[in-house]
Amino acid sequence: MENIPAILKVDSGGLPVSWIHWHTAVTLYARGRVRWEAGAERFLIRGGVNARSGERSQIEIGSIIAVTDRSKSHARGVPLLTNRTLFQRDRNLCLYCGDQFPAHLLTRDHIIPASRGGASAWENCVTACRSCNQRKDDRTPEEANMRLLAVPYTPNLAEYLILSNRRILADQMEFLLAHAGRRRGLQ
Repeated sequence: MENIPAILKVDSGGLPVSWIHWHTAVTLYARGRVRWEAGAERFLIRGGVNARSGERSQIEIGSIIAVTDRSKSHARGVPLLTNRTLFQRDRNLCLYCGDQFPAHLLTRDHIIPASRGGASAWENCVTACRSCNQRKDDRTPEEANMRLLAVPYTPNLAEYLILSNRRILADQMEFLLAHAGRRRGLQ
């Protein structure tokens, strides 16, 4: 059962909320919190054997589940900015020179440098190769005479969920893409 991918949790209105482990999904089913399911993928989870009846428990869960619960998530706020998701948003391209690099050769660049009050926010951060980041130094792109190749943006939650999971099932991807919408920047 360890090969079961993350389950996409959505709110009862169908908006993506988060990725959850299958253990959490089983708990939500058992507590009657799953309101509806979407997607074609299903997973049969087998539990223990009942000492009295000798029957083994089992439950089938969907790859996309709509849940009504009181849990708070970042669904209405700004998704967490990490280097991994930033590099994925920018498709591992240095937004100064345009070359593509493996993640370990990339850095986070603050358009308005952090030392000058620039925030670590989606709209102020871009992916840069080490060479371009060092060349830009403690300057804005204009001061360094380095043009940005795309406008940085904050991904919506559906886009963020795509960026944050490396193993997305086809039905989950289709669902998320329907909520992602078209964006400025890299397409």
